[in-house]
Amino acid sequence: MDTGKELLFFFSALGSFNGIILGLYFFFLTKKKYLTNYFLGALLFALSIRIGKSVFVYFHPELPKMYLQFGLTACFFIGPCLYYFIKSAVEEVQVMPKSWKFILAFWGILIVAVGIVYPYEVYPKLWGGYFIRIIYFQWLVYIAFAGFELRSVLKKILSRKEKETPAEMWFGMLFLGNFLLFLFYFLSIMGAPGATYISGAVVFSFILYLGISILLYRKKTDDLFLLNAKISNKKIDSAEAVIWSEKLENAMREKNLYKNPNLTLQDLSQEINISSHQLSQFLNNNLGKNFTSFVNEFRINEACKIITSNDKLTLESVGYDVGFNSKSTFFSAFKKHTGTTPLNYQLQALQD
Repeated sequence: MDTGKELLFFFSALGSFNGIILGLYFFFLTKKKYLTNYFLGALLFALSIRIGKSVFVYFHPELPKMYLQFGLTACFFIGPCLYYFIKSAVEEVQVMPKSWKFILAFWGILIVAVGIVYPYEVYPKLWGGYFIRIIYFQWLVYIAFAGFELRSVLKKILSRKEKETPAEMWFGMLFLGNFLLFLFYFLSIMGAPGATYISGAVVFSFILYLGISILLYRKKTDDLFLLNAKISNKKIDSAEAVIWSEKLENAMREKNLYKNPNLTLQDLSQEINISSHQLSQFLNNNLGKNFTSFVNEFRINEACKIITSNDKLTLESVGYDVGFNSKSTFFSAFKKHTGTTPLNYQLQALQD
């Protein structure tokens, strides 16, 4: 390789390596364990493997075909990770719903099973023809879904009519960067003039270093991952706040919405006919709590009633009955809201 190619290889390969390191950071080392962090880590990991494959195959085409299959398998998870990364932020999801786990498991089982039955080394034309188109079509569909979830943010960024929050700019940059990455790869596969296969790796490296520079420059980074948290410090007008509070109370108590373990900020906002942006602002600034804490209060209050009135149910079943989707989440939330464990609360109730 000449000097120019060596520099290009180094820049691209280093970007892939740093992407893996940054992905591991979001998985294991962040102080605040937001669900968005985990999906961002998974997204970076999948992208880095995909980019790493492109870099090494482009400069060393003699490598075994298994590297191509490995890279395309990772590519199959880019779209889902991007979508759930954005959706978990928009809807303030803190615990992964079972439906998400099922879909991710389905994609994982599907691509692994296909790889075992139709390995790249034996069926290169099948992978290079049909499979790669299916994979990129799936990626494009998830980009469209993610863009729909982020539509209000993207509209705000593109219109430039009002100032964006740091989180909005961060999520907008990550979404648009992912779209550009897809576009460069797609154009290269379609044989568009001027589109080279390595261009995707260069774009990824540039976006990655831009993201790293933002994280290093900012002293506080938590606000980058909470898209709806404290969007504005302005409180909702008191008269309107009373109306919203009554609507929320009725929706939660009369319809028992809190018993739905997959309840999201968007679901609740639609129930009382306001935007998720407005509901998040109301919860944070008027009530002083986030969406998860608000819903968990109803769940814990109901759990306390059940525990004191029925000692035949197990504490675990009580947690599931009131809307929690795991024993550990229920116990943690119960202690946070009552200051004691469900067992101690039950024993105290029996003594009284």
